[in-house]
Amino acid sequence: MINPLSSSHMVNMEFISNAMILSFSILLLLPSTSYSLYQKPENHIKTAIFVTGSFEMGPGSIATKTFENIKFPRGHVGIKSFDAELVDQEGNSIPSYETYLHHWFAIKYHQNITMSPNPKLLRRPEDAFFQRNEGTCNGGILPHYWGFGVESRGTTSKIPDPFAIEQGNPTKIKNGYEEKWLLNIMVIDTRGAQDKKACTQCRCDHMNLPKDFYNVTRDIHNQRLTTNYKGGLFCCQDNLQCKQIEGFQGSRRMVSLRYKISWVDWNIYQIPVKVYILDSTDKVRSNGSKILHDCLVDKFFKTAEYTIPAGGGGDSPHVQKANIPMENGGYLIYGTAHMHSGVVNATLYGQDGRTLCTSTPKYGTGKEAGNEKGYLIGMSVCYPQPSSIKIHDGEILTLESRYKNEFRTGAMGHFYIYLAEELPQ
Repeated sequence: MINPLSSSHMVNMEFISNAMILSFSILLLLPSTSYSLYQKPENHIKTAIFVTGSFEMGPGSIATKTFENIKFPRGHVGIKSFDAELVDQEGNSIPSYETYLHHWFAIKYHQNITMSPNPKLLRRPEDAFFQRNEGTCNGGILPHYWGFGVESRGTTSKIPDPFAIEQGNPTKIKNGYEEKWLLNIMVIDTRGAQDKKACTQCRCDHMNLPKDFYNVTRDIHNQRLTTNYKGGLFCCQDNLQCKQIEGFQGSRRMVSLRYKISWVDWNIYQIPVKVYILDSTDKVRSNGSKILHDCLVDKFFKTAEYTIPAGGGGDSPHVQKANIPMENGGYLIYGTAHMHSGVVNATLYGQDGRTLCTSTPKYGTGKEAGNEKGYLIGMSVCYPQPSSIKIHDGEILTLESRYKNEFRTGAMGHFYIYLAEELPQ
């Protein structure tokens, strides 16, 4: 799990804890090279597939794992895409109706090169700290650069040429430190669950919680969690379990996250894009001239979520809305949303009401992994003409995430946009 962070852009990272599962046995598989036809000179796009360390799961089990120092392209590079999916010990894709990928987040951090690799040793806050994206959420919430959930297989992260996400720039790495990456993931095995849907929503009444759960669990304000908390990431902590159908028998198996990265070596022909992750729970307020953001948050997972109340009914969707001022703007290159099953769509609007991007869901119709019937299998992506949509410095954007108007817990409304400060000449 990821411990709370400070609110600064360069955030102290005390994420080493007994609760974290560390893995440095990442396997490099299937290296390949492809080529882009856009740039001059020819842009060599490299691609590699990696696999995290494996972990065991059985029917109804929940796993929340953090893998530090994962395999990642070395040197000064431009990332073109980062995609991931769940696989079993043979490398087969696992269908979502068996094991549900709730989320995965790829997070950058800088680590002191003199820091001991022994996780049992006490580490100072300055030994390692997050380098988060440009998003607006408070307190280090949503610090990652890439990350989706059950929709991962059908949501592309590809960035068009000549744009890329710049990483490994030596001028931006403090002397005595090195740039590293970690993956934070949450997986729910729904085999044998009494209610698969409730299980994937982390509904507390569908989990085998410890008897003292509400007495010992603290919320983000360090207050004891009350029984009014009906569901969300607090009820999907590592090693908890969904309530099972009586008598159900199922095998245990090893599970890993397989991820594929494409990149180019950085050169003068690349144009950097900045990653912004916005959230529909962001309650913006001001303290004098200072803008404050308050995204609803789970303190363990550093991600924003909310509950859709019961009794909404009707055909109109439930709308979660945030008005988010952008200190810095740019040209919109890419846009999409991370949401959960039951999503209707998510739309980002400009201050003048113009639609910047609408991300719509695709639901499965079959049994094979990536097309599971009734499951969210992808979110659409916006690729506007690079010069057609410009977000201005100080512009207030409106984000609306829409779900079916029925009770659900653990709803998310994250919106990813990549902005370029300049365009190709």
